[in-house]
Amino acid sequence: MPDLSTTVDGLTLPNPFVIASGPPGTNANVIGKAFDEGWGAVICKTISLDASKVVNVQPRYGRLRAADSQEIIGWENIELISDRDFSTWLDEFKAIKDKYPDRVLIASIMEEYRQDAWIEIIERCQEVGVDAFECNFSCPHGLPERRMGSAMGENPEILKEVCGWVMRAARVPVWAKMTPNVTHIEEPSRAALAAGCHGISAINTIRSVIGVNLETLRPEPTVEGYTTPGGYSCKAVLPIALRMCMEVAQLIKKEFPGRSLSGIGGVESGRDAVQFILLGCDTVQVCTYVMKVGYRCIREMCDELAAFMDQHEFRTVADFKGHSLQYFTTHHDLVRRQTAARQTAKAATSKPDGQAVTDDHQWRGDDFVKQTDALARG
Repeated sequence: MPDLSTTVDGLTLPNPFVIASGPPGTNANVIGKAFDEGWGAVICKTISLDASKVVNVQPRYGRLRAADSQEIIGWENIELISDRDFSTWLDEFKAIKDKYPDRVLIASIMEEYRQDAWIEIIERCQEVGVDAFECNFSCPHGLPERRMGSAMGENPEILKEVCGWVMRAARVPVWAKMTPNVTHIEEPSRAALAAGCHGISAINTIRSVIGVNLETLRPEPTVEGYTTPGGYSCKAVLPIALRMCMEVAQLIKKEFPGRSLSGIGGVESGRDAVQFILLGCDTVQVCTYVMKVGYRCIREMCDELAAFMDQHEFRTVADFKGHSLQYFTTHHDLVRRQTAARQTAKAATSKPDGQAVTDDHQWRGDDFVKQTDALARG
């Protein structure tokens, strides 16, 4: 029987599945539900010292559906961080740890560009027993207007400075949550790790416009006829998240060995999660899928993870963490490898008859779709 438990930055989890910061961790009631169902850890909805500045709107979600099945494949939110009083959160953190002393509770925190505020929120959360912190440097809407969230995460110099403040006060592990709304995610990740953060969480939502209502001609989600760009999540972001996690994992392997990575983005099954672990993640976070189907999905996810491990005879999660990183290379190297393989096998040149084309002049209009299919996997 595979062992799904894992130890990350000294934290022992019964499985690598973590409730990501957001509505599924918005108060003690739902956090307790997540623990009762078997989630490996829970990250609370992002909190700050002064919740009075946080005012949410309704509606705050927009959903993209597949044309035929109507399955939800994309999800945009314009929701802000927690609007609950900080003292209430402290009381609930203590109550949660009293009830679930052996479970991992992670506080997601965000503050303005002030050292005293970051140190205060760290110290006061530690006093009530949270097991770790995730610093939200990545929320793409609302908060950047106050130099919070992605306004910090997009600036490696500011990010490094703030992470330095955090690490001077923290006595428990700290993860820095990265924004995908940058050209090279390695740059802010390097800044956070250089400042001493134990790990990286990636990715937060992608800045987006979910669509325009063709009846009203208003963009969605519409609030009194208007909207603002929000954060995109759900199954559609999985390939982008995998790519960025691969890049962060390569960075950690080369420059910061021993640091951790928590993967986020489009996970809806155990097999989705396996891909993140194969690309170097220690844990895998889930938010939007829980909003779609509920907390009980953890059971099927664990079953699918165990089945994969059985299939490949992996005993622990560590046995296959990062296994697939070795297969990434440059396009130049792909050409070299394929040329050598064809020469060795004396492969015949493909003809432009719907088989795989090898040169651009072979494309033909009548066979375009067939030729495209011949070049594709999946």
